[in-house]
Amino acid sequence: MSEQPTAAVLIIGNEILSGRTQDVNLAHIARELGEIGVRLAEARVVPDIEAEIVDALNALRRRYTYVFTTGGIGPTHDDITSACVAKAFGLPFGRHPEAERRLLAYFPPEKVNAARMRMAETPEGAELIDNPVSIAPGFRVENVYVLAGVPAIMRAMFDGIKARLKGGPRLKSRSLTLFTPEGEVAEALGKIQQDHAGIDIGSYPFTRDGRYGTTIVFRGTNQTQLDSGYARLTAWALERGVETKAEA
Repeated sequence: MSEQPTAAVLIIGNEILSGRTQDVNLAHIARELGEIGVRLAEARVVPDIEAEIVDALNALRRRYTYVFTTGGIGPTHDDITSACVAKAFGLPFGRHPEAERRLLAYFPPEKVNAARMRMAETPEGAELIDNPVSIAPGFRVENVYVLAGVPAIMRAMFDGIKARLKGGPRLKSRSLTLFTPEGEVAEALGKIQQDHAGIDIGSYPFTRDGRYGTTIVFRGTNQTQLDSGYARLTAWALERGVETKAEA
């Protein structure tokens, strides 16, 4: 089996940390990566502070196959992601000729100003990522993909680069809901996980109509282990008379 590529998402912005804006980009990126066999292994949220962004970028880009940043590439004073990427890689930073051309062609002359033209600045040698929604591009430097924070724009950018990402075996999952508290199944899950080290087993408790329950998700690339772990849990529930429901 080929090695599984890995990824991290770096979410940048004070508005996320303040709770003023709710991030929805992480879930979308995770789902899209899973479809092509890239395992999202880490996500971080950092403020609009240069040192924090640079440190996080350098840590993540050395650890994972891909790093995707969201946020901080707009026209305002706190949009510093692009410059921080340049600093992390030790690259000169300035106006990208093609990004400049796109912006000048998109905005009428009376709408062109210094703030908008900041969105044409990238690290030297960056490869642009198309933005079919509002023209201002993202970019790639080595394994770091710099995307917008606005969800509609981020999704459009990601759609454009997805086919260029090298994936691995597609991640699969099976889920089983048990109508029993998480504490009742914890010991059995630990033993199943120990015997199925090639997959991840997640436990998600809930209450529904006054009943306690737990949804167990088996996730990985090894279908045999997925099926085996699922069967073990099903048998455990049957032996104890625990009501179950298979999930899609």
